Amino acid sequence: MTAHTLTDTGTLTGRSLRHILRSPDTIVTTAVTPVAMMLLFVYVFGGAIDTGSGDSYINYMLPGILLITIASGIAYTAYRLFLDMQGGIFERFQSMPIPRPSVLWAHVLTSLVANLASLAVVTGVALLMGFRTGASVFAWLAVAGILILFTLALTWIAVIAGLSAKTVDGASAFSYPLIFLPFVSSAFVPTDSMPAPVAWFAENQPVTSIVNTVRALFAEQPAGDDIGIALAWCAGILVAAYAAATAIYRRKIS
Repeated sequence: MTAHTLTDTGTLTGRSLRHILRSPDTIVTTAVTPVAMMLLFVYVFGGAIDTGSGDSYINYMLPGILLITIASGIAYTAYRLFLDMQGGIFERFQSMPIPRPSVLWAHVLTSLVANLASLAVVTGVALLMGFRTGASVFAWLAVAGILILFTLALTWIAVIAGLSAKTVDGASAFSYPLIFLPFVSSAFVPTDSMPAPVAWFAENQPVTSIVNTVRALFAEQPAGDDIGIALAWCAGILVAAYAAATAIYRRKIS
């Protein structure tokens, strides 16, 4: 992006972030559901689940909870984008000397900041509940990088939903399958405990490789092939969603 595009993107991102600061319940609401799931799974179901890892259940399931946090948070991106589309703000921006990509990138960067805040809240609660890791600074940075990449990939999917939706409910409803996806993965139970068809799906969908990678990094263990598969999934989804979102955006404003 050029310096002009970067400046305008920063200005528009500040606008979107101010909306969130005026309504901090967005971050709180995004974090409440994952925290409630942690409490339920750890204190109600955790004692009955054998992960075979010998580690505490909160350590086992936290990576999946972090992905659910992101999937919950991006629904607000689609919602905010839909409201901007319906409110005519995009038409107003078109009459101003603002680079077209800046409008979308502002929503994407706002989503990234808001989701990182929610992830920090969920991780803090997990630490209070007993989550422990001896991961190095490098491992923490690697986890952060994977989560950021995953957030960007899902956020561009949210952009597609926000641009294409016909109603407010439709703009955010797309996130429900994404929230459900970690439940059919290795996030909460090992895949070898599942029926064969379900296990096959769980082992070959993106969440499992991402969860396994984050779990291995926290446990200071080799991630093996999972890290390459996780990065390939995130990068592939990101590129495809970005291309689709920008194509829809050009058609909408042409």
